[in-house]
Amino acid sequence: MRLTIIGGGGFRVPLIFRALARDPEPVIDELVLYDSDGARLRRIGAVIEAMAGDLIGPAVRQETELEPALRGTDFVFQAIRVGGPAGRVCDERAALDLGLLGQETTGAGGLCYGLRTVPVVLRLAETIRRVAPEAWVINFTNPAGMVTEAASAVLGDRVIGICDSPVGLFRRSARALGIRLEDATFDYAGLNHLGWLRRIMVGDQDRLPELLASDELLARVEEGRLFGADWLRSLGAIPNEYLWYWYATADAIAAITAAGETRGEYLLRQQEQYFGAEDDRDPLQAWEATRRAREETYLAEEREATGAGARDDDDLEGGGYEGVALDLIRAIGRDRPARLVLNLPNRGTLPGLDDAAVIEVPCLVDRAGPRPVPTAPLEPYQQGVVITMKDVERTVIEAARAGSRSLAVRALALHPLVDSVNHARMIIDRQLREQAALREVLTAP
Repeated sequence: MRLTIIGGGGFRVPLIFRALARDPEPVIDELVLYDSDGARLRRIGAVIEAMAGDLIGPAVRQETELEPALRGTDFVFQAIRVGGPAGRVCDERAALDLGLLGQETTGAGGLCYGLRTVPVVLRLAETIRRVAPEAWVINFTNPAGMVTEAASAVLGDRVIGICDSPVGLFRRSARALGIRLEDATFDYAGLNHLGWLRRIMVGDQDRLPELLASDELLARVEEGRLFGADWLRSLGAIPNEYLWYWYATADAIAAITAAGETRGEYLLRQQEQYFGAEDDRDPLQAWEATRRAREETYLAEEREATGAGARDDDDLEGGGYEGVALDLIRAIGRDRPARLVLNLPNRGTLPGLDDAAVIEVPCLVDRAGPRPVPTAPLEPYQQGVVITMKDVERTVIEAARAGSRSLAVRALALHPLVDSVNHARMIIDRQLREQAALREVLTAP
C-alpha cells in the first residue's frame, strides 16, 4: 500500500518513516513525500536516507507536485502549517501583547491559525476527492478538530483526525498504576485538546479512583504534577494537558510572559538554524539532536510554573502522532480491529452536539473505518465549554469559507479566553497587517 504525506518536508516526518520501518508486519511499502518547498523536502529526505541505513523501510519518493503525489495512494497524512513558524509567532504575540493567551491551538492563536488553514485544507480535500477518492485521509494538522470538521464537508467519512495527547495521558496513567496499557480500557471524551479521562477500566473495575486518591501515584503522572492532586480530585477526572490553559489562564500568561520567548519563537529560531544552515554532523545525528531539544522543551514554561519537573523519558522517544497513525493504518489496511481515540463526527455519541460535530472519543476501527464507542454524557462543567467551543470552531470555519472579517471577530470574541470584543478586533486587525495568508482569506467585511 502507498502512503502520501502532504507536508513531507515537515521536521517530524522521519518519525513516521521510523515507525513504518519498525512495523513487524508492514502495511506500507511505498512512502511519497510531497512538499512545495523542495529544499526542506531534500533535507528531510537526507535524514530518512540516513535512517534507512539501519532500517528496512518502505521505498521513498519525493514530489513537489500534488497530483502525482496523490495519484494511486491508499492513505494520505495531512500535516501542514499555513503561514509557517512565523505565522505561529504572530498568533501567539497578537494575543499575548494584549494580556491574552495566544496558544496556537487552545487560545486566540488557534482560531487565527484555523482561519488561515481552513481554506487551504478545503482546496486539498477537493483535490484528494478528485484524484484519490478511495484514499483514507489522516489529519495531523492543527487545530485538529476544526480542520477535520472542515475537511469532512468534502471528504465525508474518509477523513479522520488524530492527536497523541490522549494516548500519552493513558500511558502515563497506566505506568503509575502498574498496569499494561493493553490491559485497560480508557473512557475519554471531549474535543481535541479539550477532553477528560473519566474511567480506567481493568476488567470490571474502574482504577481511576485509586489513582485520584493517591498523591504518590498522581505525582508519577505529568498531569498530576501539572494540575495538582486536589484539583483533579475535585474534578473527578484527569483533563487533557492543554486544559491547563483553561484552569490556570493567568498563570499560563504569566509563565509565557516571564519566559521572554514564546513557543513559536523558540521553534522559529530552532527551525531556521536547522533548515537554514549546513551541518557538519551526520544528517540523522543533527536531526535527532534537534528533535530531542524540541521534545524536552515541550510545555516547558507550564511545567516550570507548576513545579511539574522534566518530561518523562518515555515521552521523549516518539510514539506519539506517528504511533497513533500507524495503529490506524494497520487497523484499516490489515483489518486488525483496534480501539483508538480519534477525531470524527459525533453521530449521536455525545448529547448536546449534532451528528456532524467532530469530537474526540474512543473509536473501534477496522477495514470499514472508525466508529465512535458509545459513552456516557459529559458532566455539566465539561459539556458547557465543549458546546461553546464547538460553536466557536464552526464560526471560524464559516468565516474562512465566506472570507468574512466580522465573523472572524465574532469567533474570537465568543472564545471564553478572549476577554472583549475590542480585543478580538485588535487581534484580527494585527493579523491582517502581518499575515499575508490571512489577507488572502478575509476579503469581505
